[in-house]
Order: sequence, then structure tokens, then C-alpha cells
Amino acid sequence: MTLDDVFGPDGSLSQTLKGFAARDSQRRMAEAIQAAITAETHLIVEAGTGTGKTLAYLIPVFLNEKKAVLSTGTRNLQDQLYFRDIPQVRQTLASSKRVALLKGRSNYLCHYRLHQLEQGERLLSREDLPALPLLSAFKNETRTGDISELSNIAEDASIWPQVTSTLDNCLGSECPFIKECFILKARRAALAADIVVVNHHLFLSDLALQEDGFGELLPNADIVVFDEAHELPGLLSQFFSTRLSGRQLLDLTRDSLVEIMNACPELPELPDKARELQTLTRELRLALGADNQRAVWPDPEPQALAKATEDLEAQLIAFAEMLEPLAPRSKGLENTWQRAKTLAGRLNLLTTQRDDHSVRWFETHLQGFTLQLTPLTVADPFRPFLEAPQKTRIFTSATLTVASRFQSFVDHLGLTNAEQLQLESPFNYPEQALLYAPRGLPDPRDPVYTDTLIDAILPLLELTQGRTFLLFTSYRAMNQAADRLTKDTDFTLLIQGTLPKKILLDQFISLPRTVLLGTASFWQGVDVRGDALGCVVIDRLPFASPDDPVLQARMQKMRAEGLNPFQTCQLAEAVLALKQGAGRLIRDTQDRGVLVIGDPRLVGARYGQSFLQSLPPMSRTRDFEKVKEFMLQGEGERG
Repeated sequence: MTLDDVFGPDGSLSQTLKGFAARDSQRRMAEAIQAAITAETHLIVEAGTGTGKTLAYLIPVFLNEKKAVLSTGTRNLQDQLYFRDIPQVRQTLASSKRVALLKGRSNYLCHYRLHQLEQGERLLSREDLPALPLLSAFKNETRTGDISELSNIAEDASIWPQVTSTLDNCLGSECPFIKECFILKARRAALAADIVVVNHHLFLSDLALQEDGFGELLPNADIVVFDEAHELPGLLSQFFSTRLSGRQLLDLTRDSLVEIMNACPELPELPDKARELQTLTRELRLALGADNQRAVWPDPEPQALAKATEDLEAQLIAFAEMLEPLAPRSKGLENTWQRAKTLAGRLNLLTTQRDDHSVRWFETHLQGFTLQLTPLTVADPFRPFLEAPQKTRIFTSATLTVASRFQSFVDHLGLTNAEQLQLESPFNYPEQALLYAPRGLPDPRDPVYTDTLIDAILPLLELTQGRTFLLFTSYRAMNQAADRLTKDTDFTLLIQGTLPKKILLDQFISLPRTVLLGTASFWQGVDVRGDALGCVVIDRLPFASPDDPVLQARMQKMRAEGLNPFQTCQLAEAVLALKQGAGRLIRDTQDRGVLVIGDPRLVGARYGQSFLQSLPPMSRTRDFEKVKEFMLQGEGERG
């Protein structure tokens, strides 16, 4: 079967897929991917919204005999690919290829950790206790162990980290439940499959492990397709970082208490030492400051912080020494001993490492903290993956270019030898969408900015009868806008964080006169089609906070190299983020709506042209009467 047989006007897709229409851009993308697979080269594809990029990469992969990994941005997209898109392609091609779905460790129930909790039930909190019999029953009923199948325990329930494993606490081949292990079964299915569906977090965590010689999670695929590839630069920075969190330390103490109680209850001094470790972990959190913050690790350190890290490291070493002679009593005790040693070494590295290629920083939130050592560039650690012989790597997204150039994405990942293809959206943006930049708004840093923006869009909200996404660059602005709209309007307000994302979207689609307010997680990966969404408002240009410690360090490095950090880094990342937010508006050939960008810098600053040139070619206005005319015309067309 050829691409003509599949994508042609009378091809198999038109016969098996309801509503399929042949699209030149989709066909061109599929041809480019097929050529890259044949030539064993790499390819970057920006496919505008509506191209149909999922089918454009799935068909060439299925028509090829090589082994492939498909990596998506989120677990939700991963499930959509596996349960909806791939079955359609298999039916269309009458394919017998074996396909496996593989998720990260935290998605699978761990027999050993559940067993330990069942033995040490009294260590569970009152809130977690009712979940234990549900999990015990689930263990015997499920085939996959995927905890998403268990809907009667909340996604954010505190028991989940206690009954799933991490790389740190997994006993591996020494586990007494190795034969029943759900993760091992999923891995074996992936190794036997022709195509494996993963998400970026899983793929990159395995890639980072392979750098240390331990990566066995994913097959050595000939083809890797990264969908939503715009997320890769940030994620690679995260996964090639050295990291230590308060949660890792508290998990160690909790696991140690369970193991000690089950294997050596006659040693009461051990639980005391574990609790001392908990206390010192909390003291380090206090030494990092009361406020929630992200900041460069101070050099030199304040006396209180230096003492807190020294005391914690000494306690970790002492705790490991106490566990060492007891390790032979159980594999769980051996694991906690090894973890204590590893975390002590990591803490030492994070508080003493100094070089020009990385930045030491910390983040605090509520009672927790994270310490990180992050590389300033990821191209070097990513290079071995790109240089593996006889391989094809495909990177695709709707947002990879800035002013029609891939340079920023290429530089981040070191993709200098990859072919490039930019495909425009097939949507009729001049007819379907209107960009509205209201006049008279103050500088976004002005304290009255958010209230003034709400004043400017209230008439538009009435005109659209809700049906609007309000997208913000900060929680503070979102909450301020929510307070104002609650006081001055009768719209149904759906606010990020009050309900799970899926429920918010379902309610947005089903309820009349509804406005949804969200921050970063609603800027991408949200697909609302039809009349339910008629307007997207973006409060300001999404520049990253200049206080971000990694951004600060990268900008300093760029200045030292004679580069302009604003043009090279800040502007490019903000343009890509804005394209993602703007992409929520038009999702189908019949969609119609208004995109509002309140930030006056869009039209008043010289760099505003970079944003305008990167947005789809929609009509533009600063006149609200033109907006009314556009919306009323749309109402007339709908009848």
C-alpha cells in the first residue's frame, strides 16, 4: 500500500474514516516523513493547526517495517493516540502490527509497596485508610495495574506515592513480587511490540538513564516521533538536571519506618533516627526562606542555610551507616540503605558544585523544596541520541518557528543536520478569525492593568454570551480577574484549580454563558471545537519571569558569548508560547472567533512584529465596532 492508496481522494482513509477530507499539507507531511525514514535522516515539521499531523506520521510509520516509538506531550494525548487514533489506522490499513502503551512507574500499582502497607496499616493516615481495601481488590482484578482504571480514588490522593514505585525505591530483580510486577509486564509488551506509545516524560527519563548505562525501559527504536515537540527543550533541561527534593527525603524516612517495623521492630532507636531525618529535612525547608520562590543557590551561603545542609547531609550519612548492617534482613532495608547513601552524595553535589556550564538553584513551595543543578544547554547531552547510526528522529508540532524560522528550536536541541518543513494551516484564518488589540490599555506592569483589561473585554463577553477562554500568565492576575467578574457579571465562571481540567472543559462546553479562566495548563493541549468557544483572551505577552534562575544564568552566558539574550532566548520562547495560546481558538474548518491580546506592547513595541508575524494570518482590528460586525456576521451565517 502506498501513500496514494491511503491519502488520495478515493483512498482507504476516505472510505474508513468518517468526515475525512484529503489535505495537501497532510499528504506533504506524510511524504516528508516517509522520505526521512527511507533515508534514515532527521526531520522537523511545523504543521499548522488542522493539518492532521497525527495521521500524517502514523501512516508512514505503519507502512514501514522498522520499529518505532511515538512520544506525546501528556498522558492524556498518549491515551488518545493509543485508544482512538491508532485503532483507526489499523482498521484503515488492515495492519497486524503489534502496538504497546507504556507509561511511567508512577502510573502502575506496585505489589511490594502495597503489601508493605497492608502489613504496616497503622502507619497510614486516617484519610488514606479507606483506600487500602480498594487497592487490594484492584490488584487482583486488573490486568495492567494502570491506576487510571481505578476511578474511585482521587487522582491527587496522598496514598498513590505510597503504592507506586520510583526509580529510587524499586527493588528491581530482587523484588519478591517480580513475577507479578505490572511495570515489568508493560516493559515486556513494549519490547515485543512493533510500535510503542509513550509520553515525553517517560522517554526522556529513560534517555537520561541511558547516559548512565542503565536505560532499559524503551526498545532501541529505529524511528522516534516526537509529537508536541515544542515541549522538548524545557523537558530536556529538567531531565538532564541533578535533583533532590524534600519529598524524596521524606519518602525515604517513611519507607524506612515501614521496613524497620516489619523487619527489625526490636530496634526502637532506628525509628527515632528516621524521625530526626524528617525534622532536619523540614529545617532545611525553613532555612530556604518562608516565601514560595525560585532562586539561584546563594554563594556564599547564609550561615543558617549552610548549617541546615551540613546537618542534613551528616544525618543522611549516619542513617545509612546504621542501616548498612541491617540491609541483609530484607531487600527493602537494603534499598533504603542505598537510597540514603545516594541522597547524601546528591546533596553534597548540589551544594558544592560550581562550574560555568550549569546553574545551582532551588524552589520552595508550602512545606516542600527542590534543589537542582541544571545544565545551561541540552544540545551536548542530547547529541548521542541524534548521532546514533541508521536512525530517524521526527520532531513535529504546530508551534516550532519564530517568524517562519526554526533557528531557536534547532539551536536548543542541536538539530543542525535535520531537514525542515513548515506547513501552513488549511484553515481560512482571514475569514474565520479576528485579532483584536484593544486601545487605551496601560503598561502590563501597572497595578490597574488587569482591571482595565476586564473593563475593555466586558462588552465582548456580553456579545459572545460567554463562550470565552481568559488565559493569564500568572495566578495572581487570574484570581484578580475572577474576583472582578464574580462581582460585576452573572457569567458562570470556571476557574483553573477548582475542579479537574477535564470536568472544567466538559462544563464549559455544556453550560450557557460560561467563561473559563486558566493559566499555563490551558494554553496548550486544549481542543474545544464548534460554537462552545467563540473568543480567546490573552492578558499579556508570555515572557518568562526575568527572576527565573535558569533563565538568568542562560542570559548571562549569552551575554558573555556576545549574543543578545532577549532576541535569542526571551523573545523566541514568548513567541512560541503565544502561538500555543492563540491556537486554542480555531480548531476546525467551521470554527469562528475573536482572539484578544490585551498587552499594548503587541502593537507599541518594536519586537511586537515578531509576535504578529508568527501568528496565523487572521484579520486584525483595534476597533470594537469591527469586532461586533465580525461576530454578528458569524451569527448570521449560523442562522
